[in-house]
Amino acid sequence: MAVNFKDQRIGVFVDVQNMYYSAKNLYNAKVNFAQILKAAVGDRSLIRAIAYVIKADVKEEQNFFDALEKIGFEVRAKDLQIFAGGAKKGDWDIGLAMDTIELAPKLDTIVIVSGDGDYVPLIHHLRHALGCRIEVIAFGKSSSSLLREECDSFIDLDLDRRRYLISR
Repeated sequence: MAVNFKDQRIGVFVDVQNMYYSAKNLYNAKVNFAQILKAAVGDRSLIRAIAYVIKADVKEEQNFFDALEKIGFEVRAKDLQIFAGGAKKGDWDIGLAMDTIELAPKLDTIVIVSGDGDYVPLIHHLRHALGCRIEVIAFGKSSSSLLREECDSFIDLDLDRRRYLISR
């Protein structure tokens, strides 16, 4: 169980692509980002909530980005890269990492919403070098076991799917 003190300053950083594909592939559902933000913050002080998205020029995309802003997220968008051979790439791993490191001095707790094991070295650095408490929120079934071990607390969205998913 998380150690939540009311005076903790919280930053929430959401890898939207990771969450979107986990929910789609595991449950053919969409993520309820409002409930995730509520669970992440609890009764603590939210300093920043940033959602990292990839723009792929699909309709409804702007509505989704607007909805994230209404919930309380700052939306950081990046274009999907399409390479000569047709390969596509779109991720915010470095951007999210840089933001957490830059904001760490203003935060007591950093919440990373992603199951991506690429964040393990970042979490290690944030905890040990910068002294932040690290919480991870993700679908347990599709999360890195190393990520779960490295953080201070893990909220497994699989355990309360009704709350965290929206049926398609």
